[in-house]
Amino acid sequence: MLETLRSVMRFRRFRLDPVARRLARAANVHDLRVMARRRLPRGVFDYIDGGAEDERTMAENSTAFHRIGFHPRILRGVGVPDPSTTLLGRPLPLPLVLAPTGFTRIADPDGEVAVARAAARARLPYTLSTLGTRSIEEVAEVSDGRLWFQVYMFRDRGLVEEMVKRAAASGYEALVFTVDLTVHGRRERDVRRGFELPPTLGLDTILDGMIHPSWTWHFARSEPIRFANVAGQHVGDGSTAVSLADYIASQMDPGLTWRDAEWLRSIWDGPIVIKGIQTVADARIAADEGVDAIALSNHGGRQLDSAPAIIDLVAPVAEAVGDRIEIICDGGVRRGSDIVKALALGARACMAGRAYLYGLGAAGERGVDHVLQLFDADVRRVMALIGAHDVAALTPELVSVPTPR
Repeated sequence: MLETLRSVMRFRRFRLDPVARRLARAANVHDLRVMARRRLPRGVFDYIDGGAEDERTMAENSTAFHRIGFHPRILRGVGVPDPSTTLLGRPLPLPLVLAPTGFTRIADPDGEVAVARAAARARLPYTLSTLGTRSIEEVAEVSDGRLWFQVYMFRDRGLVEEMVKRAAASGYEALVFTVDLTVHGRRERDVRRGFELPPTLGLDTILDGMIHPSWTWHFARSEPIRFANVAGQHVGDGSTAVSLADYIASQMDPGLTWRDAEWLRSIWDGPIVIKGIQTVADARIAADEGVDAIALSNHGGRQLDSAPAIIDLVAPVAEAVGDRIEIICDGGVRRGSDIVKALALGARACMAGRAYLYGLGAAGERGVDHVLQLFDADVRRVMALIGAHDVAALTPELVSVPTPR
């Protein structure tokens, strides 16, 4: 009987490493999301997982990808697919950028440095947030890969200029100017959990921590969380997340205009990506202004509910701006097939943030590695199955887009 079983199956090798065992069961990003939900306190998970108000836009970001089908071509001699491209004038092995995420150390004590190391191993750009919990310098010290810095245009332009100069001195190659958070969206999951900045603690919070002892133990043993990039000569180097929260809220500026993008250009010599474009009209303006690239983004559905699903914008924006500006699709990317669809519709690359946070929450730095490996394998497999040897072959004819109602 044993010989018969051996003839048709293999016995699974037992892994001594619990993280390796966990990741072996994660077939996709959704599996990592489930694992992160189990391992993290509910308030922490909801902060990562939630969106604005009824969360329609957040859900639609992913659902819109599901509505797009493929038209596979056959017998095209694909061979080994090559997903490499260029972005901002530099080679990219996979059309993917790791998006900026704030407060990252709540998912794992290493936070941004863990994500930056994983991105460097994959040779992908990592974007550090203004509201990162590791500093510009700390991240640069652990990464020999491509680093971008995301900027919020605070009312205190002196602080913004200070951060930009720090990024330049640390070798960051691009600025990502986020324009869709001039006021905070209403994230109702966070309101219910008391998970605002700073969080408000109650008995439910304490009990939640007690039933997630591994996260609580590591969190308690780590150094205090601070917004490491906001702290500086304009604010104070010892500032904690709690003491800086009110200051940051007061700094959001709803009076931003395109002239602020011009000012940013005056203090920065490298490429600038404007993140938060949600209409064809604004994409045209960005191209007219000579911006290097745009990230079509609704902030992961965390700002304005009922904003458009981002993948639905890619084709009309690409038609409107042509080759004048590079397009990054940021929102709802959970599989490599999503990346392939975005490129076929006219994007140069995609951004993903929540996906790697699920990996970080599920298994730390190795969880981020796993997400990036899944994306890479997915993209190559889908390209082979639809008959595309390289990204130049990813054209609109390979996808079917539903007709708007």
